[in-house]
Amino acid sequence: MMRLLFSSLAAVLVSLLVAAPAAVAQSPSPKDRDAPKNVVLMIADGAGPATFTMARDFERYRQGPPPERLDGQDVRLALDRLKLGSIQTFAENSRITDSAAGATAFSTGRKTNNGFVGVGPEGRPLATLLEAAQRRGMATGLVATSRLTHATPASFAAHTPDRWRENLIARQMLQAGVDLMLGGGRRHFLPQSSANSEREDGRDLLDEAREAGYTVVTDRGGLQQADALPLLGLFADGHLPYVVDRNSSTPVPRLEAMTQKALRLLSQSEDGREHGVFLMVEGSRIDHTGHDNDAAAHLRETLAYDDAVAAAKDFAQRDDETLLLSTADHGTGGLSLGRNVDGKGLYSWKPSELAEVDASHGAMMRDILDDDADPAAVLDRKAGVDSLAEGERERLAAAVEAESYGRLEAAISEIIGRRAVIGWTTGGHTAVDVGLYGYGPGAERFIGHYDNTYVGTELAELLGFDLDALTEALRREDEKQAAAAGGD
Repeated sequence: MMRLLFSSLAAVLVSLLVAAPAAVAQSPSPKDRDAPKNVVLMIADGAGPATFTMARDFERYRQGPPPERLDGQDVRLALDRLKLGSIQTFAENSRITDSAAGATAFSTGRKTNNGFVGVGPEGRPLATLLEAAQRRGMATGLVATSRLTHATPASFAAHTPDRWRENLIARQMLQAGVDLMLGGGRRHFLPQSSANSEREDGRDLLDEAREAGYTVVTDRGGLQQADALPLLGLFADGHLPYVVDRNSSTPVPRLEAMTQKALRLLSQSEDGREHGVFLMVEGSRIDHTGHDNDAAAHLRETLAYDDAVAAAKDFAQRDDETLLLSTADHGTGGLSLGRNVDGKGLYSWKPSELAEVDASHGAMMRDILDDDADPAAVLDRKAGVDSLAEGERERLAAAVEAESYGRLEAAISEIIGRRAVIGWTTGGHTAVDVGLYGYGPGAERFIGHYDNTYVGTELAELLGFDLDALTEALRREDEKQAAAAGGD
């Protein structure tokens, strides 16, 4: 029964948006004279406080010279000039949130349980900022470096108490009619008969998207040529590849380019010009590299995200009617800059060691376990590790003999971490507060420390959205469907 109800919620929402009954009435325009016309909400998934310190220190090292000089260098990230405050991240049912509950707090202004996407703790739908923006007539977009069906983007355009039902989420997101969606996850849109498909039916959601008027693009060149909405860009079967593993021939756009394209197309559309833009941009894979305890990949995903923030800031400066917000749903990995090495607490960390790494742990492990390459040779070639201690060699050999990706990844992380003098406390999420950054009209409302739900409630307030009324309408339709289907 739950499958039936949630599969049709997107269609229900579309009917509500079109009909615009009194039950979902909201202010016709932002209530404050100085409120933004456009909102760009950026989420650095998994970025804790040390994440940005690492990125800044690396840029300071890279911009040198000399490499060891620490003073007199005004090196800043784009985010550094936008710092407003911090947010606490806990979920309804856990002191440590996952991305589903964290993103739902942003998208709806409500707490929910881990694993829940766009629904409350009881499993009933919650209206989102993006859906309210559609109700207003705004141009809407979602951009991510993960699968589009992953928890964060899904939490703005789908409703399910199970974040892993990504085939359902793909269908809901397409039915939701978002003007622009760019990211990965092609496998959830392809019919079961297609190679690499994860669907369990014969539906071809790419064909359905085209029939609905979408331009569908699958590589960087296609995105560059796209010049109209609606637009669906799916650039990988799964997540987009890590930045550290890409080269100039990789046919995948950078997050910065996707952000620029999204802002241009949305703002120049008829809806965007008349009613404004709501865009969510996620640097998704910062989180994944934190789970992997992969410092070099974590660093480069963070720098790519900062480039996207710079692009959004440039747009906001030129436009003068755009509120840019950046935050994170949670930290991941428990990154520490400085650690005990051989029992000594060293007052040092060495970004220079990460400059030598040009592949992710995953790429190195594929060479070692899938292609039978010598671990020492791979680390020398791809991480600049030209000598290994005997204990390190033994740990690598044991992982290879066991054919264990987990043990091999832990060994590689430790080898690189010791040399860079950094550490990780977990392969999961953390409960640390995360940064809150902003620029543009309304940004002053976010100065200070807040709960993660404040992002959603305050954006709704600024834009004059009545999320409670829209949620009530969604739930009434949900109840009607349940009754029509024969109850539980």
